[in-house]
Amino acid sequence: MSLLDALSKLPGKCYAHPISSAPSSASKLNPYLPLPSAGNLLTNAAFLSTLPTPPAGTLINVLAADALATLRSEKAVALISRTAQEAYDHALLGLRLAQDEKAVVYHYISSEVEGAIEEVKDVQGWLDSALGSPNLNGHCDCVDADTAIAQALLKAYNAASLSLLKLTRRAQRPFTDHHCESSRLVINYLPSSISADNVLDVSLATPAPRDKLRHAAESVNEVIVVEAGSGKYGTAWASVVDALDGLAAPVRSILVGANASSAEITGAISATALVTRIGAALAAPTVLPTSITVPTPETTYTNLLHASPAPLDILNDPTKLSANESTSPLYAFGKAIALRRERGLLVELAKKVLKAPNTRPEVHEALAQWLLVRNEPGSGEAGKKIEAALTGATGDEAELLELGCKGHWEKSALWIVISNSWAHDLASSGLHHALASGLDINLLVYETAPSPFSPLAPKQTPKERKKDLALYALNMGDVYVSSVAVYADYAGVIDAMREAEAYEGPGLVLAYLPWGEKEDGEDVGGEKAGPLERLRETKRAVSGGWWPMFRWNPSLPDHKKFSLQSPRIKQALSEFLDRQTHLSQLTLATPAIDRSINSSAGTDIIAARKEKARRAYDALVNSLDSPGLLVLYASDGGNAEKVAKRLVARAKMRGVAATIRVLDEIAQTIPESLGAEKNVVVITSTAGQGEAPQNGRKFLKALPKLDLARTKEKLAETKLTVFGMGDSNYWPRKEDYIYYNKLAKDLFPKLLALGARELAPLGLGDDSDPDGYETGYKPFQASLWRALGVDSVEVVEAQEETVANEHIKIASAYLRGTILEGLADQSTGAIGASDAQLTKFHGTYMQDDRDLRESLKAQGLEPAYSFMIRVRMPGGVCTPKQWLALDAIADEHGNSTFKLTTRQTFQFHGVVKKNLKPAMQDINKSLLDTIAACGDVNRNVQCSVNPHLSHIHHTVYDFAKAISDHLLPSTSAYHEIWLDQKKVGGEAVQDLEPLYGTTYLPRKFKIAVAVPPDNAVDVFTNDLGFIAIVENDQVVGYNVTVGGGMGVTHSNKKTYPRLGDVLGFVRPEDGRLAAEKVMLTQRDNGNRQDRKNARLKYTVDRMGVENFKAEVERRMGKPFEPARRFTFESNLDTYGWVQGRDGKWHFTMFIENGRVEDNSRHQFKTGLCEIAKVHKGDFRLTANQHCILSGVASEDLPEIKRLLAKWGLDNINHSSLRLSSSSCVALPTCGLAMAEAERYFPLLVDKVEAIMEENGLAKDALVMRMTGCPNGCARPWNAEIAFVGKAPGSYMMMLGGSHKGDRLSKPWKSQVTEPEILELLRPLIKRWATEREDGEHFGDWVIRNKIVGETTHGTNFWEGADV
Repeated sequence: MSLLDALSKLPGKCYAHPISSAPSSASKLNPYLPLPSAGNLLTNAAFLSTLPTPPAGTLINVLAADALATLRSEKAVALISRTAQEAYDHALLGLRLAQDEKAVVYHYISSEVEGAIEEVKDVQGWLDSALGSPNLNGHCDCVDADTAIAQALLKAYNAASLSLLKLTRRAQRPFTDHHCESSRLVINYLPSSISADNVLDVSLATPAPRDKLRHAAESVNEVIVVEAGSGKYGTAWASVVDALDGLAAPVRSILVGANASSAEITGAISATALVTRIGAALAAPTVLPTSITVPTPETTYTNLLHASPAPLDILNDPTKLSANESTSPLYAFGKAIALRRERGLLVELAKKVLKAPNTRPEVHEALAQWLLVRNEPGSGEAGKKIEAALTGATGDEAELLELGCKGHWEKSALWIVISNSWAHDLASSGLHHALASGLDINLLVYETAPSPFSPLAPKQTPKERKKDLALYALNMGDVYVSSVAVYADYAGVIDAMREAEAYEGPGLVLAYLPWGEKEDGEDVGGEKAGPLERLRETKRAVSGGWWPMFRWNPSLPDHKKFSLQSPRIKQALSEFLDRQTHLSQLTLATPAIDRSINSSAGTDIIAARKEKARRAYDALVNSLDSPGLLVLYASDGGNAEKVAKRLVARAKMRGVAATIRVLDEIAQTIPESLGAEKNVVVITSTAGQGEAPQNGRKFLKALPKLDLARTKEKLAETKLTVFGMGDSNYWPRKEDYIYYNKLAKDLFPKLLALGARELAPLGLGDDSDPDGYETGYKPFQASLWRALGVDSVEVVEAQEETVANEHIKIASAYLRGTILEGLADQSTGAIGASDAQLTKFHGTYMQDDRDLRESLKAQGLEPAYSFMIRVRMPGGVCTPKQWLALDAIADEHGNSTFKLTTRQTFQFHGVVKKNLKPAMQDINKSLLDTIAACGDVNRNVQCSVNPHLSHIHHTVYDFAKAISDHLLPSTSAYHEIWLDQKKVGGEAVQDLEPLYGTTYLPRKFKIAVAVPPDNAVDVFTNDLGFIAIVENDQVVGYNVTVGGGMGVTHSNKKTYPRLGDVLGFVRPEDGRLAAEKVMLTQRDNGNRQDRKNARLKYTVDRMGVENFKAEVERRMGKPFEPARRFTFESNLDTYGWVQGRDGKWHFTMFIENGRVEDNSRHQFKTGLCEIAKVHKGDFRLTANQHCILSGVASEDLPEIKRLLAKWGLDNINHSSLRLSSSSCVALPTCGLAMAEAERYFPLLVDKVEAIMEENGLAKDALVMRMTGCPNGCARPWNAEIAFVGKAPGSYMMMLGGSHKGDRLSKPWKSQVTEPEILELLRPLIKRWATEREDGEHFGDWVIRNKIVGETTHGTNFWEGADV
């Protein structure tokens, strides 16, 4: 083992400056930064010079030392090591002295260290042991304070050395005496050895061992001190002179400089001069800016800084500093003062020269023009004119020219970055000077601490909170102040930075970047740092109000100076003010209340109280003789919670006094809570590799900390059992099976070991059993009833409601329900459960922000409810005017982004309840709507977008729109609820649904129209498909397909994806008829008892394709014609420009995963908005979540291309893998998501992309898709590679789909994480690159090579799959 590794393994926190071969286990410390805490630092002479005064109790190992530095600590020890073993032993001594004496120990290790190292096995044990000799305490009256400290340190050193000698059998001495007969004594303070007679190699340089030095020098004629240095005299020589005071021998000094040879040292020893200097002067240590590491996450902000339209100078940017320039903000502030003074002098000189009588006219004119625009962009051009005019200048003009040529013609925005990672803050006095200076400088301050709402936050809140600087700056009044968060409001960050630069005075921008000091992948409280975790944490901090987002601009009018950007705080404040105003209006000074009302109310309250007391008494009496039962649950997805609640309900029906609680609720009072119960049942699901669900982790962490004796006493009378829920198919490998239901299997014996007795045997539910978890739950429940003595109680249990949705539809009065009442209820951000089902038919889903769910729950608040709105837009075509309207809706009512979906439409997210109706109305004002965009009806009808066949596209678009309009629900509920239209005829006239009836369809119904050879709509994945048959450049009809569908339920093999079967051919005029009759056949034959088997695909398989076809033909009144031939070539988009036959141009742009937003990588939203303002054609959305700018006339082409280039929307130079990828929204808004998709997938694509490039496949398309759940919104089930979420960070992996969309994939791995995905794909992709046939796609290759079996039909999807 190397010396560095051995030193880094010593107990305590280990830090390392950016030295060569720094151990990976050490925490990195940038130059110029203070040590965060006492510990063990590995450094060298150059970086030591940048270290501020270290905290007491620190050991500083100075590697490759050539000289001893001046000690800056009051209580300091200096040790010198010349061999590897000595260095290790001295490090142990240093640790002990730092620990016991709270000293700062400087340990200088020679660059010449060599030899093996014998380590001490139990270093911590030695550090904790008592020393043989007590340390000095207090001080001695006979000496001064400095002497007392030195004596205490010497005594501690001797005691520690003796103790270490006993442990290692290696003596540790203040110096090594190479004694021989000589009249001189050479005392060597160099870290290297020297060749001379009678040498003392000093090991303990400070404090000097005075008595031992005097003893060694008593018998010599002269003493020579050899040390490194090039000054007037050496510090070691001074300490020796002081120690030998009173002895007759003179003390000579040899100061060894750079590049001094051994011969020169030997010669100097033999000389007689009192002070001898040899070698060159010692150079100051050089610290290169490249040694300073700026954490990558900070680039999210610094990239925005560099995007400034004005010249910008980050004064402490390490990449712009010269050697030995500090990144310290204080140093940068000094530079700012100098730069602003120089520019101020430039302006004064310009005015002076302008007023001078002998100024030439051309100079006068150039200076006047520059002074007018000196603070505006472009003033540099005016400065160049001055330079041209000042040829041969002298005096003031020459000085003016010199200053201007230094870069002052144009005013730069000066920024100072304050980061705990590389640029420590100014401290309070420095901050005050910077803000009070009045200089036009800006500070960007990072706050990296997580909010207290975070489950990953440390237990102790950081003492320094950067956000508090805002209050200090606001009090000054004339400082621009903003608090921003790039992961919450990207545009707000840009606005704040530009406003700060425009403000004529100091500015402070506080930037929230949780775990900004951590690189992606580093541990943060059990999770991994990265964009997703920072996004979640930012949302917690902002929504909880811990990080308020605001801007204070003193240059604005009073009523506009302060603006609040935090949406939740803003909403809460608005509601509070509205409520106060309302109450103020209602309140009367002398309210007049009718006596009868008062009397009646009082009587009613008394009666209600008596009735409540009677019910409570009856419940108490009934429960006196019944057994008690506490049911505890821990659940992530809700299944364990559902089972627990059902168990409590059934227990109460048997007379058991049952209660229910979340497992974490008793984490702080486990002995008391469990000890108070006679019977306890714990029901838990399993997360990851046997981890607890989120609401059970505190309980698990608290168990090992319990006082065992006390807990056993408390739980002596408690009986307990556990039921666990898991899926054995998650762990197909034998070695991994231990993780199946691991939590329950581990928890049960732990609880019994705490003193509880067994109530019933451990129960395990397996989702892979024929009846799912019920297979294991039924016998568990029976054994529980027996244990409670209620197994003989006759109870008729109500059948579980399996058709709740059908009842809701019937009772809804044609989709009205109580939606209006729910919208009016401002006491909650949610609507009722039944209404949440009905609003789907109106095009909106209720969701909540799952990133915030746990933190809000911990605060006692309801989830952050919001709504997703989906637009109905047949064929995916909208006008520029509609695009602008939808863009504004996203800003005014949503979360400032919108999604292009796989069904060629728009989705808005983050619409809070009070904005829901205004958003719906604004969508309708744009001549679009949302009705039937979701729900058990026909949804948005898709069609192929073929820009080069514009006339064909118009035909199929009209066909798709006609079908969509024909199959629309007829209810007027949509217009009544959202558009405030009144019922025609009041209650006298009832709605009628001629197509749908009162129950609508059993499940959703999807239609797509494809135009071969393009299958971008994946026509076979739809319930109903129309494949256009084009002959002689005209659409002559359509092949009809039925039975496609993507939804699956994990571990339920009765569910499967399916591709559609071709029934036959219809003429264009019969298309609507065929669509209607197929839908009605599904309406009347679909499974309404089980929604998991309700889609048309199951109806077709249950009836048989031929029987289903016959039924449709019967309803049509005519048969299908034989299907026509067709060929599909691809289900991907074709990017770039293409000219249609109508002469118009069309550009297909890449919008990754369909998310239209402005972020640190791109500004798609702003760019498309600017294009929409000038575009004269239309926008066409593709089924792969991209956008086509369609119908661009040739004369408009240059301007459109300019705008596309300006915003980076013309960039299609991505890998073919990225261009072929897509994902669904998933977390944080989708309530069904089990894992990340949209937010994570681009990061995975980056890594798979690298593998493709390694194998020369960067330009080869590979259809790769990801969804957060098995419902399949991004159509993963027919992709060549697909990932379907099963748990956070875990996915089912499939292979073998077709690039044409006509073959399903096959499940390959039941559950994989990112490292496993990359490990599996790397050899596969390499083999594909080398073994494929010409033009063979990946999906075809894996089938041919039998990596997976071919899925020939949905019913054999699971066959042969290793899941």
